Amino acid sequence: MPELPEVEVTRRRLERELVGCRFKQVLLRVEKLRIPVPEELSQILPGLTVRSIERRGKYLLFDCERGWLLLHLGMTGFLRLLRGSPPPGKHDHIDFIFDDGHLLRFHDPRKFGTIAWIYGDPRLYPLLAGIGPEPLSDTFDGLYLFGVSRKRKVAIKQLIMNSSVVAGVGNIYANEALFRARIRPDRAAGSLTVQECANLAAAIREELERSISEGNACVVAEETVAYYPQALNVYGRGGKLCTTCAELLEEMRLGGRSTVFCRSCQE
Repeated sequence: MPELPEVEVTRRRLERELVGCRFKQVLLRVEKLRIPVPEELSQILPGLTVRSIERRGKYLLFDCERGWLLLHLGMTGFLRLLRGSPPPGKHDHIDFIFDDGHLLRFHDPRKFGTIAWIYGDPRLYPLLAGIGPEPLSDTFDGLYLFGVSRKRKVAIKQLIMNSSVVAGVGNIYANEALFRARIRPDRAAGSLTVQECANLAAAIREELERSISEGNACVVAEETVAYYPQALNVYGRGGKLCTTCAELLEEMRLGGRSTVFCRSCQE
C-alpha cells in the first residue's frame, strides 16, 4: 500500500504539473471502487480549474473551485500522468483529461481506492473528519503524543498507526521510527516517558522527511512519479543483523502486521 511519503511525492509532482490546468473531460469506466464513484463527476469537473493539490493523511485533495476532488490510492492504486490519449489497460478505471493535453489516469487492480466529490470544508467530510494531526506539522510533538498515550495499554506501534491519533504513519515507518527512537514496538503506550514520547515524535518526522527527500520504500515503474528504494534498518529484515549492534533482528506480529525490532537496541 502506498504510504504517506509515496502520497506526498505524488502530490508534489501533480502540483507542479496540474495546478492551473482546466478539466476538459472525465471518463469513468467503473461504477464502484471502495465506495461508489460519483457518476456526476463527468458533468461537474469539465471547465473547472485545479487551484491547489493538498494531502490529508494518505488522501489527496484537489481544490477545483466549486468543490474538492478526493482521491485515495488504496492498496494497489497509482496515478499515471500521460500526454495524448493512449488506450486504457484492464485496470485503468478513470481518466481525468485536461485542456492542455495532460491525462491523469487512475489505475487500481484491486479496486480498493477511493474517488469522491466534496462540497464545503473537506475537513468535515466523514472519511477525513476523524483523522489526527499530520506527523509533519507543528501540532504533532512529544507533549501531544504523551497526552494521548496516558493509561493506554495498547502497544505503542499500534497507537502510532491509529489514524485518529496521528495521520498516515504506516507499518514501514512505524517500524523504522521506533528503531530510531530505541523503543520496543510492543511496549504499552502508557509506559512511555515524556522524553521517550518526544524522541518518538521526532523520529516519526525524521523518517518520513528522509523518505520524501531521499526516495521511499515503494518501487513503481510508471510515468507519474519515481519511487526509489530506501535503505531500511528493520522493516523486512527479520533474522538479519542489526545495523547498529550486529545482533539478530527479531520479528513478531502486532495487530496483524509484521513487526521487526532489535531486542538489544530497543527498550
